[in-house]
Amino acid sequence: MQPDVKAFFDDATNTVSYIVREPEGRACAIVDSVLDYDQAAGRTDTKSADEIIAWVKSEDLQVAWILESHVHADHLSAAPYLQEHLGGKIGIGSNITVVQDTFGKVFNEGTAFQRDGSQFDALFNEGDSFHIGQMRADVLHTPGHTPACLTYVIGDAAFVGDTLFMPDFGTARCDFPGGSAEDLFGSIQKILTLPDETRIFVGHDYKAPGRDEFAWETTVGEQKALNVHIGEGRPMEEFVAMRQQRDAKLGMPRLILPSLQTNMRAGHFPEPEDNGQRYFKVPINTL
Repeated sequence: MQPDVKAFFDDATNTVSYIVREPEGRACAIVDSVLDYDQAAGRTDTKSADEIIAWVKSEDLQVAWILESHVHADHLSAAPYLQEHLGGKIGIGSNITVVQDTFGKVFNEGTAFQRDGSQFDALFNEGDSFHIGQMRADVLHTPGHTPACLTYVIGDAAFVGDTLFMPDFGTARCDFPGGSAEDLFGSIQKILTLPDETRIFVGHDYKAPGRDEFAWETTVGEQKALNVHIGEGRPMEEFVAMRQQRDAKLGMPRLILPSLQTNMRAGHFPEPEDNGQRYFKVPINTL
């Protein structure tokens, strides 16, 4: 089955959100949504999410799932807002509990913050499957960038989150807590066992040097042959050394602190304090 895929590119965070719909029918899923956030003002906006809502309604679609490929560190999820307006269940990988435990400690969340993934409607494991109308979606656990990263394989389309980028840009960083270059290499090899014609939809694009247009769709075959980090059978030892050297030079994503505190809660903000106001914490000299 070849699902129809509609992409929405967010210029502020270079994030690509997707609506994947059955080719004959009205059911769809939303993958990796964005809630706009002005960090200087501490103010959110729903412009990006409203564009998705408007398109879903214009096509008379029914949202079955709102899917997260992982706990994003570079943008806030709009999953609760989309669910309020469109319905659907919010799903993520079951290793969200590992991420919640790690960052629950980083942000000193205390016992009130549940670390069991209960903020989400569904927690997926390797080999799980679910349906979007008549379409079957299969789950691959693809850790490395984070412990909870998933790839959703829906018909001939694979939504890989941050695990892979376009072939001319390479692969995800692995230096966040719980990340692993060795795990990422194994996860990529798992993705590359899919048929060569499988369409791969990436979670971000930054325009590789020499490319003037944003792009987010490639194939397994193109990744095998052309990916600048893992193409042409690059061995694991070489990949790991490259990835570790490269990651050591990277700065933290601009929105990592508010993103983690929101996304580990399925897109909800921290609980209000005694004055009714919600706050993001900024741990000093921690990340």
